[in-house]
Amino acid sequence: MGGLVISGGRVVDPASGMDAIGDVAVVDGKIAAVGTGLGGAERQIDATGLVVAPGFIDLHAHGQTIPADRMQAFDGVTTSLDLEAGVLPVASWYKRQAEKGRVLNYGAAANWAFARIGAMTGSNSESSLESFGAAMRDRRWIENVATEGEVGGILDRLAIGLNEGGIGIGILNAYAPGAGVQELTAVCQLAADHAVPTFTHVAYMSRIDPESAAEAYIRLIGYAGATGAHMHICHFNSSSKTDIERCVALIAKAQAQGLPITVEAYPYGTGSTVLAATFFSDPKFEERNGLGYDSVQRVTDGHRFGSREELLAAQAEEPSTLVLWHVLDIENNAHHRDLLDMAVLYPGGAIASDAMPWTLSDGRPYTGDAWPLPDDATSHPRSAGCFTRFIREWVRERKKVSLLEGIRKCALIPAEILSASTPAMRAKGRLQAGADADVVVFDFETLSDRATFSAMNRPAEGVRHLVVSGQPLISDGVLDVAARPGRPVRRPVTGG
Repeated sequence: MGGLVISGGRVVDPASGMDAIGDVAVVDGKIAAVGTGLGGAERQIDATGLVVAPGFIDLHAHGQTIPADRMQAFDGVTTSLDLEAGVLPVASWYKRQAEKGRVLNYGAAANWAFARIGAMTGSNSESSLESFGAAMRDRRWIENVATEGEVGGILDRLAIGLNEGGIGIGILNAYAPGAGVQELTAVCQLAADHAVPTFTHVAYMSRIDPESAAEAYIRLIGYAGATGAHMHICHFNSSSKTDIERCVALIAKAQAQGLPITVEAYPYGTGSTVLAATFFSDPKFEERNGLGYDSVQRVTDGHRFGSREELLAAQAEEPSTLVLWHVLDIENNAHHRDLLDMAVLYPGGAIASDAMPWTLSDGRPYTGDAWPLPDDATSHPRSAGCFTRFIREWVRERKKVSLLEGIRKCALIPAEILSASTPAMRAKGRLQAGADADVVVFDFETLSDRATFSAMNRPAEGVRHLVVSGQPLISDGVLDVAARPGRPVRRPVTGG
């Protein structure tokens, strides 16, 4: 492959602290040099007036399809990982991605929820949104404490997933709140023994005890202290709901004591999940969350639920339907905006989208090849504009952090969270000789998310060029629809 030089841009590299005009030379999928006067390559990108930065790394992307990748490419993402849920089995998932080809670099953790489903219900279907919704009809894995034999089955499935190269263990604890502390301690010990992180959707999200968000974080802190496992907190914002201030203080104190805890957040006040999520059927849903049932909105048609009865009936009929959950009113409530800031700007925290799969109006997942996406494709605005929204609002407009620090939260910090356990991540998130050539080139003045809750499938704007594994994917704002430059991010496979 011939060389490529990105010349004359504002090179922003959080790993070295560089923020200066310069060139980036790419050869054979790697960055060969960063400096000035690096012309003479077979291919040139004139980046005059543009920012040149390491491609963004999304630790929390559930799409994992060609259309999801393409939307994230315009959000500046070059590596898209599903770590909070993960997949099971792991090896067959990686094999399928390689066979069909991916637009972005990809990877996944081993999925604790599906290990639980398999060990406790005997259903060994491969992980997917549809099979997750279907599995919620058998509530044993959701509500029951696992027997000793079942715990053994859960650990066996997860160990196989880690030996097949899974990036860690995704723990969807909120979807199986019945899981006991002994089981989760054993799962975290398994992660510690394999020297991999866990990526946890904490068990509870309520403002009030018992089973409050604070209790869930105290448990997570306990797992870190008792097992030594690296506990990564997924969507710190939506997990903490309106109790973010208390939860931030708990995690900051635990980190100050040296516990291996990291966090991520996305810059929206609205979450998204499947309708069958057990927390929606809590009889005290309104009291525990300070929200009415109208805070839950079906993605495909925008319908907001009017009562517990209506929601329970819909859960039984269409469990895997995607819904929005409007938790923080950041448009109208200044205190809620402050709460979101606490999560998004948490020191050392990563930005991660929690991007959801794309769904058509009839409820089917969209995995086709059309670009732009079909008019009726819906998801969540964060699936199209998470990183560009963060840089537009928190860096450019509100100047809460510098551009260098903003890029750190989008690229370097996610890479560092994984670098100890996943060797492939040590060459990402930075613009330095020898690093992977995953590069985003954008117009800082016009970079913006465009997706809204009424038009979710609008790509972000301002990304002029995107290079994935050394191959141009977006050139002068135009996507190469034939390109499949994505490479697997995977831990070394062991034991067979």
